[in-house]
Amino acid sequence: MNPSRSSATTLLYLVRHGATDSNVSRPYVLQGRSVDKPLNEIGRKQAKAVGAFLSTERLAGVYSSSMHRAAETGLQVAKHHGLVVEQFDDLCECDVGAWESMDWDSIMREHPQEYGAFMENPAENPYLGGESYGDVLNRARPVVADLLERHVGEAIAVVAHNVVNRVLLADFLGLEPRKAKDLHQSNACVNVIRRRDGTTSLVTLNSYFHLDESLR
Repeated sequence: MNPSRSSATTLLYLVRHGATDSNVSRPYVLQGRSVDKPLNEIGRKQAKAVGAFLSTERLAGVYSSSMHRAAETGLQVAKHHGLVVEQFDDLCECDVGAWESMDWDSIMREHPQEYGAFMENPAENPYLGGESYGDVLNRARPVVADLLERHVGEAIAVVAHNVVNRVLLADFLGLEPRKAKDLHQSNACVNVIRRRDGTTSLVTLNSYFHLDESLR
């Protein structure tokens, strides 16, 4: 659970929020920032599992986006440490514009040109009427960079969203932002990022072994 660390090592546990009804719908529908649903029953169980998993770590801070699903998940982490969840609007999920609550088959059928452009390069071509991956990275990266500087030598948890996590992880890996869509983020997964001696590296990607099979 605890990677070997010195006083100069900073750990960031980057978490995706637990599931909402949109996350478990079939066919899958997009859930951006204009629909702010709470966690469903599965999501609440997932959030509790994440909280229990991180309860043995000495967290100096717990942070989340200001959306319900992320803040609710963050609360389940923070309560084990006597902390209050600090929220940031810039960690909110990507604005998916006109595609909010649509499934991908419908998007392909109704907006084929925009869909093709987005799939080719989501870093530059936005969701129709919404944000691109590049837009999300530009607002989320400064928040995380500031938190890492604020907590040198400590461990923190940040609870965010699918696209937010993807673009941040691609950045940590040195990948082009357009490649971020290939990085999977399960609901309530944990990614471990380590900063030591000025170097930031990804230690663990999309870990969910803390979740029972029924919650994956």
